[in-house]
Amino acid sequence: MPHLETMTPDVHSDHVRRFVVEHQPVRGHWVHLKAAWRELRAHGDYPPPVRSLLGQAVAASVLLAATLKFRGRLTLQLQGNGAVGLMVAQCTHDFRVRAIARFDEGQLEALGAGRPDAGLTFRSLAGSEGRFTVTIEADERSLRYQGIVPLTGDCLAESLEAYFAASEQLPTRVRLAADDEHSAGLLVQKLPETAGSTVGEAWDSARRGFERLTARDLLGRPVEDVLGRGLPAHDLRLFRGSPVQFECRCGEGRVTALLRALGPEEVRDVLREQGEVTVTCEFCRRLYHFDAEAVDALFADSGKASLLIH
Repeated sequence: MPHLETMTPDVHSDHVRRFVVEHQPVRGHWVHLKAAWRELRAHGDYPPPVRSLLGQAVAASVLLAATLKFRGRLTLQLQGNGAVGLMVAQCTHDFRVRAIARFDEGQLEALGAGRPDAGLTFRSLAGSEGRFTVTIEADERSLRYQGIVPLTGDCLAESLEAYFAASEQLPTRVRLAADDEHSAGLLVQKLPETAGSTVGEAWDSARRGFERLTARDLLGRPVEDVLGRGLPAHDLRLFRGSPVQFECRCGEGRVTALLRALGPEEVRDVLREQGEVTVTCEFCRRLYHFDAEAVDALFADSGKASLLIH
C-alpha cells in the first residue's frame, strides 16, 4: 500500500481536496458531497436517472473549479438531443454550487426510466448528438472564457476528459458517481514532465488504478481508501479540504434587473393579464412577486433603469 501523508484529518463529505503524487508531475482532486447534494436536489423533482446524471455534473463542476485559480464562477452545461435536453451545474471559486436539469418526461417513459432494471446509459439520456460547454467568468476585469467540445464517449466523465484534452492539452482521467444520498468525483492529471521525474510510470499506474475504481468506491469510501486503490504503490500528499455548499445566487436585485431588461411594456402586459408579476428561480424555486405598486416603482425612473441594465 502507498504511504499517504495527510495534511489535515479527513472530512468525508461536502469537501473538495487536492492531492499530488510525491516527486512526480501527477496531481488530482477529490470531491464528495452529501448535505450539499441533498439540499440542492430538494429544489427539483428529478427521476432517478436524471438525478444521477445531475449529481455527476455537480461533482464535475466542483472538480473543474478546483483546478483553476480565479475568483468568479464556472458553469458546466450539457446540451443534447436526448431525453435530457439541458443540464447546468455552477460552482463558484469558493465552492458554492447550484444546478438544474430539463428533461422530456415522454422520452424518459419511452426509455423505461420508471423501471428499476432500465439501466439507462449516458447516451440514452443525452442523445446521439450534443455539446459540452464550460464557461468561466472571472471577477477580475470581467474576464470570460468559454470552451466547447462535442459530447464524447459513454459517460459524462469522458466528455470532461475531452474538454481538458482540447482546452488545456493535459491528459486527464475522471471518475464521477451519484445516487440519492451522495455525489462524488475524482480527477487526476498528468502535468508537463520535470527533470528527474518518471511521469510515464506514475501516469500509467494512475490510469490502471482508475480502471479499478467503482461507483461504490467513490460514494462509500473515505478519500484515503479511494486514493489507495486508485493510485497504488506511490506516495501521495493529501491537502487540506475546502468546504462545498449549496447556495443559490438569486436575489431581489438580480430579478429586478431582469424585469427592467424586459422593459415596462412587456412587464405591464403580464401585470394586466395576471394581476401581478411572478418570477421563479429555476435553481432554487424561490418566488418573487411584484404587484402594481412594485412595478410602477421599478420603472419610475427610466434613466436609472437604463443605467442598471448596462
